[in-house]
Amino acid sequence: MSEQSTVSQNPRKLIIAIDGPAGAGKSTVASRLARKLGYVNLESGAMYRALALRAIEKDASFDDEAALVNLAERARIQLEPTVGGNRTLLDGRDVSSRIRERDVTEAASRVSVHPKVREWMVSHQRAMGAAGGVVMEGRDIGTKVFPDADLKVFLDADPVVREQRRMAQQKISGEVAAAVAADLRERDRRDRTRAASPLVAAADAVVINSTAMSEDEVLGQVEELIKKLRP
Repeated sequence: MSEQSTVSQNPRKLIIAIDGPAGAGKSTVASRLARKLGYVNLESGAMYRALALRAIEKDASFDDEAALVNLAERARIQLEPTVGGNRTLLDGRDVSSRIRERDVTEAASRVSVHPKVREWMVSHQRAMGAAGGVVMEGRDIGTKVFPDADLKVFLDADPVVREQRRMAQQKISGEVAAAVAADLRERDRRDRTRAASPLVAAADAVVINSTAMSEDEVLGQVEELIKKLRP
């Protein structure tokens, strides 16, 4: 499918929220959709990962909410759009690859459960997307960050399929794959049961189950939803 925009032109820039669990495909869909629309792709997960990396580097406890907020306030986390997707910068340093490693992934899941950390992140995410022209993906975008988003999509998939996708994405198998699958299940549990902004579809979100769908099919369905916003 061509990455050239197929949606009609409109001077009003939309705010599009895509939520869902890990492995549902939301990051890929959000990135491709942003490129087609000429919008900015705001990755909330990358921001939490960058903070988690800072905590690792500063040897801060993932359970110390006050210390984590202090690190966040002192950090400069930026998302820099490129042709191939966003670069994540931490105090001007490109950490795009580092934040995808397993220790940071696990740390980000623990860091993100703290209410005050999420409050800090939400305030910055709202500022970044206030003018519209953004596709933002995460776990509480439609419920917390942008409750008035023009379009809310909740992208889900069967847990086993999500695990398989993550293993294929990371090109792993055997014992390592089993460990990654266990991490994903634990991450799901934390995301869905945390007190602050748990993972749940917004009441007015369009739920898309991508279990048996290709990326192109999911992208096409979201584009159709956008067309309905722009008669």
